[in-house]
Amino acid sequence: MNRLIPSALCLLAVLVGLSAGAYANSSEIDLGRELAELNCASCHNIERTGDSPFDAAPPFRTIPEKYKPSELEEAFVEGIVVGHPAMPEWQMTGEQAAALTAFIADLAR
Repeated sequence: MNRLIPSALCLLAVLVGLSAGAYANSSEIDLGRELAELNCASCHNIERTGDSPFDAAPPFRTIPEKYKPSELEEAFVEGIVVGHPAMPEWQMTGEQAAALTAFIADLAR
């Protein structure tokens, strides 16, 4: 039994290390928040709670329920287009797309 404890702790440390690498760094998330505040917050809720100012715009924290981060980032880079005219077209740089995606994913955690 005592031999299992060090092995279990080692496995836990590896898993924690791997999952930590999957998260974006705080400066990327901060950049994503800045982009969201400037370009998205007039319609989308960009907080962990609350409704969006525009009913048709989903709160950012709910977006990962429908889209994988890789799909979302790719759509941002290609120029996201939706079915309602209120959503402006915005083709982002790769850095902007990664930052906004990291921010949205962080909200859902």
